Amino acid sequence: MLKCLDMSDLKYWIAFNCIPGIGRVKFSKLEEYFGSMQSAWQANAAEMKAAGLDAKSISNIVHRRSNINIDEILDKLTRYNITALTWHDEKFPRKLKEIYDVPPVLYVRGNLLPDDEWAVAVVGSRHATIYGKEVTRQIVTDLARNKITIVSGLARGIDTVAHRAALEAGGRTIAVFGCGLDMVYPGENMKLAQSIIENGAIISDYPPGTKPKAENFPRRNRIMSGISLGVLAIEAAKNSGALITTDLALEQNREVFAVPGSIMSPLSWGTNKLIQDGAKLVQNVKDVLEELNCAIIPQQLEFKNTFQLDSVEKSLIDQLSNEPIHIDEICRLSNLPIVTVSSLLSIMEIKGVVRGVGGMNYVLANNISM
Repeated sequence: MLKCLDMSDLKYWIAFNCIPGIGRVKFSKLEEYFGSMQSAWQANAAEMKAAGLDAKSISNIVHRRSNINIDEILDKLTRYNITALTWHDEKFPRKLKEIYDVPPVLYVRGNLLPDDEWAVAVVGSRHATIYGKEVTRQIVTDLARNKITIVSGLARGIDTVAHRAALEAGGRTIAVFGCGLDMVYPGENMKLAQSIIENGAIISDYPPGTKPKAENFPRRNRIMSGISLGVLAIEAAKNSGALITTDLALEQNREVFAVPGSIMSPLSWGTNKLIQDGAKLVQNVKDVLEELNCAIIPQQLEFKNTFQLDSVEKSLIDQLSNEPIHIDEICRLSNLPIVTVSSLLSIMEIKGVVRGVGGMNYVLANNISM
C-alpha cells in the first residue's frame, strides 16, 4: 500500500468512509479501478459496477453521497484538531497495516509516535473488582515505566484504570473509540480523554459525527489489538467484550496474556479460560516483557536515539524481520562474507538491534525498524 497520496484526494477518502459498508475490499477496488477517490466519488453506477462493486454497495453510494457534506466534515476535523490518515500515510501505524481488516481511514487526536509500536492493549470488565483494578494499576504502571504504550478503549472499569495508571506513571497511552472523535464516550471520561490527547492519542476509524452505537465497539476492538504487540486481559466475564479483543488478537497473530482470578468469581471466568486455552499467565510485568522480548526496550530506544548504523549494518538490517533467517541466507542476500556478517550480527545483538534465536538464526529485535 505504498503510494504518495494527493492531499486533495483525502477528502474523498473521508467521504467514502462516511458510507456504511465501504471498507477495505471496496476501497481497494475503487482505488485500483479509478486511480483516485475523487474520480470514484464522481463515477456513475455503471462505472462502479465495472470497478467490481456489488449492486447493494452501488445503490448505497448513489443514494447517500448527495447527503454527505464533505466540507462540513473537514470543518469538524479542523475544529477538533483531528488528523485523518489513509493507509498510504507514513504516520499510519505500521502494525495496523498488517491486519486483514485494515481501516482505510484512521482519525487521530493527539500524536502517534514510532515508539508506540511497543504497545500492549489492556482490556477487561466494565464492572471491575477491587482486585482487578489493583492488578491493572500495578502491571500497567510497570509496563509504562518500561516504555510500553498502553492501548485501551476508555470504557468504565479496567480501561479507565489502565489509561490513568499509564499517565500517572509518566507513560504514553492510546484510547480507541467506537464513535467519532468529536465526542467522548462515556462522557464522564472527558477530562481523561483530554489528558490522553496530551500524552498520546485518541483514535477511531469512525468519522466525526458517528455516535457510540453498540455494534461499533466489537469492530473497534480489531484496532486495539492491531496496533499492539499483544493483548492483556484482566477480568472478563463469560460473554465479555474483552474476549472479542483477545480472539481478534489471535487472528492477527498477536500475543494473548491473561491475569488469573478466583474460580468463584464470574469476572475471572474469561481470563481463566484464556489461560486454560493457552494464553500466557501473567503474575507480574516480567511475564509480559519476557514473552514480547521487551526487557531491553529502554536500552533499544536509547540506542536508536544516539547511534547511527553504517551502510553495511543497514544492509544486514534490510534482510531481517520477525521471521527467523539463517546466517548463511543473510550472507547470500547481503553478498557479504560469513566473517563480516558473523561479527556484525554479534555487535548488533549486544546493542539490542538483532536477536539470535538458536541454530544460527536471527530476527530483528522486537521488529525494530532502523
